[in-house]
Amino acid sequence: DKGCHVNKYRKSPAMRIPAEKTTAVAVFYIQKAVVFKRAFLFLVMLAGLALSSLTLAQEAVNPASYVLATGDVIYIRVYDEDDLSMRLAVPADGTVRYAFVGDFQLAGKTIDQVEQEITQRLLGDYLVNPQVSVSVAEFRDFFVQGEVANTGGIPWQPGLTVRTALNLAGGLRERASKSKWFLVPEGGRESDRRRVSEDDPVGPGDTLIIEQSFF
Repeated sequence: DKGCHVNKYRKSPAMRIPAEKTTAVAVFYIQKAVVFKRAFLFLVMLAGLALSSLTLAQEAVNPASYVLATGDVIYIRVYDEDDLSMRLAVPADGTVRYAFVGDFQLAGKTIDQVEQEITQRLLGDYLVNPQVSVSVAEFRDFFVQGEVANTGGIPWQPGLTVRTALNLAGGLRERASKSKWFLVPEGGRESDRRRVSEDDPVGPGDTLIIEQSFF
């Protein structure tokens, strides 16, 4: 019957999502975004700390700041002059004898200063254009005393911290204090010592002291 024609293809009413469910889903995604943001900021902070540590380690061996002293060993290289390229240890009096240069002081000078001095002394009378490079071949010792497995001198290394120093000394003894750790700077006296923790730096020639715990 034409008067009773029904459209078989009529669309069904759109399904409605309850408001409570929509709110819950929105809150879930907001919380998730906050967690990811915090995680990202935490990773950025860790990266910044790692970069700072690397910078400190690089500064520790920067020729402009590293001062030579007894126990250090340097390597002098003069380009295309094998007879002038050699290793020299800084002796107790700090003075060494070097070919064509004679006696000159190493202790108390930086790598840059030594490099410039050798270059100036070789220039003219011996070489027209000396190309000299000086580097540290071996760093002098730092020292560990007190409640550690192995006391005494240990070769220093760039970026050295108290934690690394204790590991190099074989770790703490059973009776070692967990807080009474002190550092005496190179050339300092007992009265110059200061309390340190695991992340504090240790310099060449410094003395780390670990006291005994009585509890």
